[in-house]
Amino acid sequence: MRFTSIISFALLAASALAAPSATTLRVSYDTVYDNRSNSLNIVACSDGPNGLITKGYTNFGSLKNFPNIGGAQYIAGWNSASCGTCYQLTYKGKSINVLAIDHTDSGFNLSLQAMNKLTNNQAENLGVVQATVTPLPASACGL
Repeated sequence: MRFTSIISFALLAASALAAPSATTLRVSYDTVYDNRSNSLNIVACSDGPNGLITKGYTNFGSLKNFPNIGGAQYIAGWNSASCGTCYQLTYKGKSINVLAIDHTDSGFNLSLQAMNKLTNNQAENLGVVQATVTPLPASACGL
């Protein structure tokens, strides 16, 4: 009986660790991510085994989630295992799904178009916001 309880507790703890959790992070914008013709060669998630070019994408516009793209603190650098991860960002009740394609030092750095969707067209006025971030499956961002 006690052995079963220990196994049940271990399984419950493992599932809690595996479940995505939400956190609040800084979100800003950079208009470099707004140009659909920009090559993926200019971002951390370019080539290499974890890169997006090796998955058949060529430029920002080739990503199904464009313009909801940008840098994320979870992308350590070139060829990060986190390349192409998807996150839901929520600000004042509005949510968007963002595809992480580049590194940023803190939080997320999105296209201006994505940040305008998130902030009800207030990106330039606000500059930086704090948003709730929840990891999603890559399929939620078109990968």
